[in-house]
Amino acid sequence: MNTVPYLVGIAGGSASGKTTIIKKLRDIFQDDITLISHDYYYWTHDDLSLEERAKLNYDHPQSFETSKLIEDLIALKQGHAVDVPIYDFTLHTRKKETLRIESKPVILVEGILILENADLRDLFDLKVFVDTDADERLLRRIVRDTQERGRSLESVLNQYITTVKPMHEEFVAPSKKYADVIIPRGGKNAPAVKMLIEYINTMLQSQEQGL
Repeated sequence: MNTVPYLVGIAGGSASGKTTIIKKLRDIFQDDITLISHDYYYWTHDDLSLEERAKLNYDHPQSFETSKLIEDLIALKQGHAVDVPIYDFTLHTRKKETLRIESKPVILVEGILILENADLRDLFDLKVFVDTDADERLLRRIVRDTQERGRSLESVLNQYITTVKPMHEEFVAPSKKYADVIIPRGGKNAPAVKMLIEYINTMLQSQEQGL
């Protein structure tokens, strides 16, 4: 029997621990779960130089092609596979290739602003906000962006001060009020993560029983 996928939105500030929680969920549910990141949908900026692209505000809602994400999630919920963009964080633009995503019983959608957009958040069956202290998020961001994304410490700090922090305060933090579940301290909060796993497992069992 075909079942409608269960959509789980996982929001929270940059480097709040969303990826850690998602990894734990994927380890548990394996083939029953797939992931789409809002970050995949950053607009293409091939018309700009690398230096110009590096100066753009990537933490504003208009930085994303959210309408395309909504379109893809609707298709996945109908059981169709989709081809999603691939974003290159070292070049600040999309790659030419796309990524094939198959519809699965559980679809995780993660991003800093996925609860900010009403049309997007209304698609989610469960809305989660990962809430982590600002100082810890900054330290994690420094490590991630310098080691994984080829950024200098100076550029990371400048971006944080000029766009990440003010956009978090204006758009990300206020979206927390739309969450069904708030997880303080991110992936370190083992009891909260366990409860989330149990809840998703219950939803999967309901799907299988056609409830």
